[in-house]
Amino acid sequence: MKRSLLIVFFFSFIAVHLQAQEQTTTINGYLVPACIYEGDTIASLRMPTLYCFKPLKFKNKKQQQRYNRLVRNVKKTLPIAKEVNRAIIETYEFLQTLPDEKARQKHLQAVEKSVKEQYTPRMKKLTFSQGKLLIKLINRETDSSSYELVKAFLGPFKAGFYQAFAAIFGASLKKEYHPEGEDAEIERIVLLVESGQI
Repeated sequence: MKRSLLIVFFFSFIAVHLQAQEQTTTINGYLVPACIYEGDTIASLRMPTLYCFKPLKFKNKKQQQRYNRLVRNVKKTLPIAKEVNRAIIETYEFLQTLPDEKARQKHLQAVEKSVKEQYTPRMKKLTFSQGKLLIKLINRETDSSSYELVKAFLGPFKAGFYQAFAAIFGASLKKEYHPEGEDAEIERIVLLVESGQI
């Protein structure tokens, strides 16, 4: 741990004192960004964030299996939550370019149809626990509950309908994500998945 902190400190120190110029250099046949420092060309590589957590200790095999299942569920649902976030941003930005409310409503109807066609087959393959996890991860990615998103784009009637439909199965579109509270374990897994550590 001390060694990794020393390495990070060293690279941070170099980065602060280098007078960066837009340069590139070749290392093992790869073109990489470089900085010129006192006449020397130094490769400037961006290191990915690595997370160090206290090792998990499981009381029994069942608890370890539950954790492994959660890892598998996060790996399956996190990409969907990120896609939803991108789609929301793109839809919102495109809606801003439309001239009037009628054009916006027409576009939203087309988006709703497209979303149903694209995601219904994928959603049917999710288990109940994966569906509930997806609702939380969408909240994590978008900073809005699924209910608020549906209400904003499709109106309060459809949001109420989808909320009632989810409630039949014991879920809630209003469920929020609390990374430092009840969802700390999920947040740990998400960070490790995003950084490629698991």
